[in-house]
Amino acid sequence: MGHRKYSAPRRGSMAYRPRARARSLESRVRTWPNHLSEKPTLQGFAGFKVSNLGVLTIDDREKTPNFGKNLLNHSTLIATPPIKIIGIRGYFENTYGRRAVFDHFVKDMDKNLVKRVKQKQKDDKEKTKELKSKLNKIDRIVAVVALSPNSISISQKKPFVWEIPLTGEDKASQFDYLESRLGKDVRISEVFQTGQYIDVSGITRGKGVEGPITRFGVKRKQHKSRKSVRALGTLGPISPAVVTYTVPRQGQRGFHQRTEYNKRILMISNAEKEVDNKLNKSSGYDHFGKLTGDYIIVRGSVPGVPKRLIKMRFPIRPKHNKVIVPKILETIA
Repeated sequence: MGHRKYSAPRRGSMAYRPRARARSLESRVRTWPNHLSEKPTLQGFAGFKVSNLGVLTIDDREKTPNFGKNLLNHSTLIATPPIKIIGIRGYFENTYGRRAVFDHFVKDMDKNLVKRVKQKQKDDKEKTKELKSKLNKIDRIVAVVALSPNSISISQKKPFVWEIPLTGEDKASQFDYLESRLGKDVRISEVFQTGQYIDVSGITRGKGVEGPITRFGVKRKQHKSRKSVRALGTLGPISPAVVTYTVPRQGQRGFHQRTEYNKRILMISNAEKEVDNKLNKSSGYDHFGKLTGDYIIVRGSVPGVPKRLIKMRFPIRPKHNKVIVPKILETIA
């Protein structure tokens, strides 16, 4: 009979469905927090994963047993070259969804960017007057930004282009900020600060096709089982004769989009400006190369492999309102 003596919880979370390969190497940030600030700034940034390392700090978490003691943090090094603001876009939202009201792009673009962006340009003064008259009709202003992997010696020529909303609620000040920075670079030190918590999003390391034991954590059967040990005991009832989607089966594992919350920034620095930079190895990092330009160190792991794009935003589930600059004693690369 198809009967078991003891009950057991289901194996594998139903929260991560479908477990299929991501459509793109670039993760998609669908939700942005309502982060308020006096001056409008970008709500997010992006970089490329470099390597894992250890950071020795003094534990500044109050009311913990290790408060004031040395703490070794497993951390991730992310190269963060400047991103360029190439356009302004205004959205109007109604019951049918969000619709773009206007677009305004910078005139002189790189030849690789021209292929990604379709634009019809007018005179700048006339365009600005026309756009400012439409500000009362829109619900959100976003910055269209571009990040070129070539800026950190990655062979990919095609730039990443996506949208980042701004902090604050005043549409006029947001538009003025974007208009003044149109065609210019924004550094990560202008968006985030050391000690702040952020959310990171990326595409995880792909592992190919795996069976239900590895993919869902199903238990192996005993060695005296009939025919198979790493297969499921049953695929479902005899009636209805259908295998439901909740049954763990073999399939793709890894190369999924994942978001991790509340990662603390331990350091924001520039590899070229530092006199004694222990992080910049002479031989470079495995699968990445030599570190140049701006970089950050984030406490904890980050999804993806070296050279993969990592998107960052202000925390959508903030736990810590106070920003404390961590005391770093040593970095172990």
